[in-house]
Amino acid sequence: MTKTIGIIGSGSIGSAFARRLASTGIEATIANSRGPSSLKDLVREIGPSITAGTVTEAASKDIVLVAVNWSKLPAALAGLPSWNGRIVIDANNPIEAPLFKPAELNGRISSEVFAGFVPGARVVKAFNHLQAHVLASDPQADGGKRVLLYSGDDNAAKAEVAALIDQLGFFGIDLGSLAVGGKLVQFPGGPLPVHNLVKVA
Repeated sequence: MTKTIGIIGSGSIGSAFARRLASTGIEATIANSRGPSSLKDLVREIGPSITAGTVTEAASKDIVLVAVNWSKLPAALAGLPSWNGRIVIDANNPIEAPLFKPAELNGRISSEVFAGFVPGARVVKAFNHLQAHVLASDPQADGGKRVLLYSGDDNAAKAEVAALIDQLGFFGIDLGSLAVGGKLVQFPGGPLPVHNLVKVA
């Protein structure tokens, strides 16, 4: 059964993810705080498999990628219906322009904080460690496949995200739990976001 996909956030990472989906003909609904009409030009540019919707519409899908400025996450995710075990991909980093000052996490990793904004969801950390222009580009690179790292505490949810990563043409590597993998890919602070890795057969 084909999973439906929603995207909350139309900035650099959200739109890069949408472009990768569109390149393989995968349908998705993208949303932002300004409403569907603000996304007309973007969806026209990306292609017919991506449609603009409300945040509530995007959040209703089976798999929902969230990529929103860190300070705006609570407002972006407030008041949504219950997640009921659906998969939410945390593609966020606890830092934002123009100051690029790391957010205060009080000793927690960002994915643990993020999980508190989506109670009842199965959170998988992914799609956050590559720069947006790299994420949007062809994953076939330098004789191999570009690597995407992911982590989470629910193995079934991770398997579904891994299948999507593979479908998009990337090579996925499971970093384990959110406590372990989320820390490795967190930016700033983690050791892996600075690396653009390619798996060569």
